[in-house]
Amino acid sequence: MVERVDVTGAEGVRLAAWEFREPAAQSGAEPDARPAVLLLHGLMGRALHWSGTARWLREHRRVVALDQRGHGQSDRPPAGPALHAALSREAFVADAEATVEQLGLAPVTLIGHSMGALTAWQLAARRPDLVEALVICDMRASALGEASQQEWVDWFHRWPLPFPSQDAARRWFGEEDPRVERPDPGRGAFFAEVMYEAEDGWRPVFSRRQMLTARETWVHDAHWEELAQVRCPTLVVRGLDGDLGRAEAQEMVRVLPAGQYAEIPDAGHYLHYDQPAAWRAALEPFLEGVRAAAP
Repeated sequence: MVERVDVTGAEGVRLAAWEFREPAAQSGAEPDARPAVLLLHGLMGRALHWSGTARWLREHRRVVALDQRGHGQSDRPPAGPALHAALSREAFVADAEATVEQLGLAPVTLIGHSMGALTAWQLAARRPDLVEALVICDMRASALGEASQQEWVDWFHRWPLPFPSQDAARRWFGEEDPRVERPDPGRGAFFAEVMYEAEDGWRPVFSRRQMLTARETWVHDAHWEELAQVRCPTLVVRGLDGDLGRAEAQEMVRVLPAGQYAEIPDAGHYLHYDQPAAWRAALEPFLEGVRAAAP
């Protein structure tokens, strides 16, 4: 079962956190004293994208996933001149920090995908007292630059909205999108789950303009310095066909004081969707090692 818990984020933004419990667990019972995990989705994602991962994590851990601001069922910052600040790196990191503190998750293991991984390592660098371990899933530390941002602008313009059905959205993102070199069912499933049925068809639950604004706050900068400040055990995971190249991933491991590396074959950027069994096999030894080393 999954239970929603509201969290107050930076500047009072209402955030939806989701706690995954064993079916026998009772809501309102004694707080779960097991080691905690906070799952942070990527840009355009949502907390429930982690459902498959949470099912096996919750066997031995307290598991919470967060709908980050502007995503899922968390509040969207209002449009206006303050939007850039409301979608800044500082705001996302402060939200994750508030979630850990308000839900009593520390010392927590942070597992982040893409943008969520950047949020996770920035929090680990800023508040090492809160973070026990870190998993970075397919996120680059280097700057991507203006050309990358413009590619996203052009890509958003090509979305054939509205989709006539959720299955049509799944097919487009998994097969028909020009950015897809070969059929990618994991990618299709990922995007189908962030569509809702509007009056005229299926549309994304997020604002594409806000996604571009959020991305703009980190895409022009490199994040190596913050990565080097992470002191806890850290696993860098990449899909063989993902966004994070092998050379950069291995350099990230070298920069990290306690870095480890894992690579998942036959997986792209959405590797926890593409190869869930291999994703679990990569994470479990690392997480068990963290648990064994805990005092």
